[in-house]
Amino acid sequence: MTDATSAVRLRPMRPDELPAFVEHSIVSYALGIETQGGQTAEFARKKSEEDHAAILPDGLDTPGHSLWIVEAGGEPVGFLWLAERDSGGRRVIFIYDVEIDEAYRGKGYGRAAMELAEERAVAQGIGRIELNVFGGNAVARKLYVSLGYLETSVQMGKDLEGP
Repeated sequence: MTDATSAVRLRPMRPDELPAFVEHSIVSYALGIETQGGQTAEFARKKSEEDHAAILPDGLDTPGHSLWIVEAGGEPVGFLWLAERDSGGRRVIFIYDVEIDEAYRGKGYGRAAMELAEERAVAQGIGRIELNVFGGNAVARKLYVSLGYLETSVQMGKDLEGP
């Protein structure tokens, strides 16, 4: 980490912070499904709500999941949602969500949060991290590539005139 991001740390999300996080995550994921996935707003919201309910049924107590507040200099600047899961016959850490608040973007906090996620994975004896990112999220994709992540699949679509 650089000097600017060396004060970045993760702290466990508190129960009082969970409702706002879940609502924000549902809205953000639904927006991606709609704008990047070509789905209707209604479908996107429903899918996002259903996915969140299925993946995080017990909130902070969901087994294998950990929700973190990213702090810089003691101030919250974003969040990170990690989960341990199986992928291709091995245990991985999956990043469900990582976001730095808009006012703090461009300062290296996203990179620092990703590096802290890597440290957590290694500490748990896990040698791989995986994530999904919407294709149109160029800033995030650039960050992930700069950290050594490789694209493993690409889904594409095209809206047609007519029906």
